[in-house]
Amino acid sequence: MVAMTIAPPPWPPVNPDTDKEEGEASVGMEEALKQEEVQEQKEKIGDDVFVWRDHWYPVSLIEDLDASVPTPFQLLGRELVVWKDSQGEWRVFLDKCPHRLAPLSEGRLDESGMLQCSYHGWSFQGDGSCGAIPQAAKEGPEAKARFSPRACAVSYPTRVSQGLLFVWPDEKGWETAAKATPPMLPAEFDDPRYSTVTIQRDLFYGYDTLMENVSDPSHIDFAHHKVTGRRDRAKPLPFKVFKSGSWGFTGANNDTPTISSGFYPPCYFENKIELPVKLPILGDQKWEILICSFNIPMAPGKTRSIVCSARNFFQFSMPGNKWWQLTPRWYEHWTSNLVYDGDMIVLQGQEKGFLNHKGDVNAEYTKLTFTPTQADRFVLAFRSWLKRHGKGGPEWFPEAKVGLPPPSTVLSKREMLDRAEQHTLICSSCRQAQKNFQLWQKILWGSTVVLAAGAGVPPDLTVRVILAAGAVTSAAVAYALKEGEKNFIFKDYLHSEID
Repeated sequence: MVAMTIAPPPWPPVNPDTDKEEGEASVGMEEALKQEEVQEQKEKIGDDVFVWRDHWYPVSLIEDLDASVPTPFQLLGRELVVWKDSQGEWRVFLDKCPHRLAPLSEGRLDESGMLQCSYHGWSFQGDGSCGAIPQAAKEGPEAKARFSPRACAVSYPTRVSQGLLFVWPDEKGWETAAKATPPMLPAEFDDPRYSTVTIQRDLFYGYDTLMENVSDPSHIDFAHHKVTGRRDRAKPLPFKVFKSGSWGFTGANNDTPTISSGFYPPCYFENKIELPVKLPILGDQKWEILICSFNIPMAPGKTRSIVCSARNFFQFSMPGNKWWQLTPRWYEHWTSNLVYDGDMIVLQGQEKGFLNHKGDVNAEYTKLTFTPTQADRFVLAFRSWLKRHGKGGPEWFPEAKVGLPPPSTVLSKREMLDRAEQHTLICSSCRQAQKNFQLWQKILWGSTVVLAAGAGVPPDLTVRVILAAGAVTSAAVAYALKEGEKNFIFKDYLHSEID
């Protein structure tokens, strides 16, 4: 069998059924499942099997990487280090110095722009070759040591595309990687009529749990009530899968709003929501929202979520480079993190339930769960893809700690909702905003003390009142900043308290 990187069909491959009445099911759930069984019988296991390491994986949003320091990252259970060389190229190495196996992510960029190990000072150039061994003699055999292949760091193919850094997780796959194209965001992300925002967060549940979640638009009105949805707006979602294969699947509903979706493995899922509206003066409009997510399997039970969103309405309320777009990116992330939090505990409990099952969850999914509505079509399609083509889940590297209890089974609610570790530390906007919040708190608390102390000095009552009022105002603003800072650290989330 020859392993191939299979490209998905153009998006979208077909339009939703237009000969159905609004809200009418395109195909019954029972019939849909029968069709899947027939299709599965036609396919032999082993045909079109997905090769997990023969694809591009996004590592991070470029804007959230710090070019001045090396950054650790996990992919498929392997420890990697991301850094930018002296030529301005982003590099990804195995996070292991060939000398004594110390983590290169704990190193630094030396004066010549090479990645220097912090243990003994070995330095590496962008292509992985060793540039310096400080302990080696200037002459004799030791002088030649740095030219040995054994002195090289393991380097992986990388590519920057649409603001994302991608890595190909095969150090021997440079030729194959050069012929493959990373998944592309839709053209709307380059259209000035749309405003965009991006976010990334590391989540402590598995790849399959997160992929199932993003395949399920029907949960939004409940899990994200008063954030991005409302319970009273929930309605049937008659989804239909148009095409599927080892490359993923595409589908849509035939209702209003129209939701078109596509899964392109290993980790890209695209949702496009179209809603016709009629506005005063402007007349008929079509509002569009695109939610494109990359769900990267870092390690068993840990997944990085990178979400890129775009919309063509209410642009003034989104971050952007236009003078009238005043909303900072970090403030938009407060809302986005509420979305993550709304899912977090629900998915933690769901994952525990699946992990307690001793058999094949993908093969027995329709027995373990009761999915009688077409709102779950894409969830079933994803589980079917994992079973038929995806070998049941990511192919972890040998060093991945597969046997350990997954984080969702051992972490507390406080740890599951920890925004500081999961988001703020890997987000340049929120990291800087938190520093600013902390700085202004110090300034304001200091001014509070000075104004309060000064209020008792002047004999003039008016001046004393003004100073006292200033002290109270300064303290109030400092307190407000302290409360606001919690959005960068931890906010408890209780669905039962959201009316």
